[in-house]
Amino acid sequence: MSKKRRPSLQDVADQVGVTKMTVSRYLKNEQLVSEATRAKIAHAVEVLGYIPNRAPEILAQSKSNAIGVLVPSLTNQVFSEVIRGIEKVTEQLGYQTMFAHYGYQPEVEEARIASLLSYNIDGLLLSESHHTARTIRMIETAGIPVLEMMDSASLCMQQCIGWDNRQAAQQMTEVMIAKGHRHIVYLGARMDERTRQKMQGYEMAMRAAGLTPASITTDRASSFSLGAELLHKSLADYPKVDSVFCTNDDLAAGVVFECQRQGIHVPHDMGVAGFHGHDVGRSMTPKLASVITPREQVGQLAAKELIGRLHGSPCEHQAIDLSYHIDVGESLLSN
Repeated sequence: MSKKRRPSLQDVADQVGVTKMTVSRYLKNEQLVSEATRAKIAHAVEVLGYIPNRAPEILAQSKSNAIGVLVPSLTNQVFSEVIRGIEKVTEQLGYQTMFAHYGYQPEVEEARIASLLSYNIDGLLLSESHHTARTIRMIETAGIPVLEMMDSASLCMQQCIGWDNRQAAQQMTEVMIAKGHRHIVYLGARMDERTRQKMQGYEMAMRAAGLTPASITTDRASSFSLGAELLHKSLADYPKVDSVFCTNDDLAAGVVFECQRQGIHVPHDMGVAGFHGHDVGRSMTPKLASVITPREQVGQLAAKELIGRLHGSPCEHQAIDLSYHIDVGESLLSN
């Protein structure tokens, strides 16, 4: 199928019987032309299917009114909520969002950022705090504002917003230990930087309590079925396991469902904790213990901060910590 010729500004002008300048004024601000002419231009634009070409404006002003957003997954509920928060702000403030996902691969992130920068975007919202050397050089060369989300504790290029993943995992593990769980296994998927930080927090809490850390990890994507699979491996590799701490609620919910299928009582036979506080964990029985994180709020505040900087506001806080809270739910032992 060959690409069709788009109707031009001149085509619209010819249809109405006015100059290109009049049509251009209408497209910038319809109040700049008379009511009768407005109606004619609007009709012509609709009939012709006219699509504005913003390339000349972008080249002339070096401004696109577009923000690039990089997320590792477009299907993961965590990032869909972040995106929802971003778009609540960008739509209100007149900015377009250009999304790209990179499957948790730094080299793919590098390629996606190079592509976004070629469109002269005004700023970048990233989901990682670790990047390739070329990615960092490209961003420095572009000279645009950048904000890294989902992590407030790691070093960042310019500004970051999120929570301390290591601290959150450490605190959840301490809660599990305080409730009587001793043989806790950490289940990790994807093994991105945030998952590694959570595992470090878990290990710190276990060692501080004089307990031996044990973990089962995989590079595969999280899912309920993977949670069930990792539970089987935990029972086989660590027969004394009395609880599992999962890197997210997808795995944790899968563990609970598999325990129910096998007749393993949660929490008396097996304690289960997750991370992020997804709807599935908060609505299931028993209610899932989880670290509740403010994903949509991160998206909203990240967009506000970035656009504020584009409008000349200073970067007052390099790291913005929105914190988290622990919900003990019903899937851990009671004191």
